Amino acid sequence: MRQSHQLPLVGLLLFSLIPSQLCEICEVSKENYFRLQPLISTMISSDNTRGIQASNVLLSLRLVGIQKQDTEQQLIQQIEENVKSRSSDLTSGQVALIILALGECQNPDERFIHDNNLVSQLETKFQAEVENMGAHNCTPLTSYYQLSLDVLALCLFNGNYSIRQVAELFNPENKNYYFSGQFSVDTGAMAVLALTCVERKGQIETDGEYLNHIKKHKKSLVKKILSEKKENGLIGNKFSTGEAMQALFVSSEYYNKNEWNCQQTLDTVFKEISQGTFSIPIAAAQILPALVGKTYLDINKDSPCVSDPDFNSPTPKPTSERYTNSPSNILVHYSVKINRTYSTNVTVLNGSVFLNVMEAAREKNETIFRFTVEESSWGPYITSVQGLKANNNDRTYWQLLSEGKPLSQGVGSYVVRDGENLEVRWSTYQ
Repeated sequence: MRQSHQLPLVGLLLFSLIPSQLCEICEVSKENYFRLQPLISTMISSDNTRGIQASNVLLSLRLVGIQKQDTEQQLIQQIEENVKSRSSDLTSGQVALIILALGECQNPDERFIHDNNLVSQLETKFQAEVENMGAHNCTPLTSYYQLSLDVLALCLFNGNYSIRQVAELFNPENKNYYFSGQFSVDTGAMAVLALTCVERKGQIETDGEYLNHIKKHKKSLVKKILSEKKENGLIGNKFSTGEAMQALFVSSEYYNKNEWNCQQTLDTVFKEISQGTFSIPIAAAQILPALVGKTYLDINKDSPCVSDPDFNSPTPKPTSERYTNSPSNILVHYSVKINRTYSTNVTVLNGSVFLNVMEAAREKNETIFRFTVEESSWGPYITSVQGLKANNNDRTYWQLLSEGKPLSQGVGSYVVRDGENLEVRWSTYQ
């Protein structure tokens, strides 16, 4: 039987006294909270928050102290319906997110976690991930990002896990931190958060050897994260920066102050917000906590839910470029590349996203341009084209490109331009 890492009372009290961040962090001043309103408006006003995305949004709102009762109830209802309708189909990371969102603070929703045995379900799904790695060349059922979420949720909600197993799984040189040869910043950042939680709850007397490994892993991951810092202060890309900031907040002992200019990162993120970059709920939800100095390690099921009065004021509807453009048509060139390339030109409304282009191409030729799509925490993603399915065990996927360059946004969020050359390409990641 796996060892249960549940803290005794004294350990729990000591853990509760440890600050969530061990460094001086930079965050948006209250005078500048108005600059965050587009993010809040996107999360609260959007009609596109559905399925598992509701967990991300609810977690972010609760973490930063935004209490909108109607919005909360709608999100909670979506989450609970999702669990009841497809519990066995939920991935491990999706279950972890649900636990984190519903249990972020003291509230009636923790009863739902208990009644539906969500922590036990997560333990089972996490072990299934590990077993799949043993059978398929260290490849999990989902991804290392989801495995990190699993460990974080199990750690914060007193689930069973093995510190030895965590230390072995999260070696920084593991191939699962890389995607097409590129280090995945958000995966590394989530691993740092999970490892930090495990480290803080570990017992030196019994787990000392593995805790030392975990510290070394964190140090290496932090260096890799910082190596992806851009000249403008973003870390990885626009959408990984928020979680990278969280990881750096909790690991300042592993880098020097001159290695990261947090204020520069904030200034660049402000610019991106003003340009409508985080115009889908999940993107807004993942960037917001770090901007107000919060991390997922601030989740505490035993603390009262708090409300920040500076956030809880009426918010306007989002007015990003996508919604304000006139409804004129644009022409886009679209290709599917497998062993050969299939191409067509399609006309879509100005403000359309990549998915709309694929749908328009499918209407022109169902045989060549047919595809399937599934919902994820980041919105829809392509699972097959021409019947050829992406397979995590084979490390195959459908890559989205514009003008021959990979996109960092998803098929449901990338807004296309007139005359653009778009492509979905059958690819393998290393």
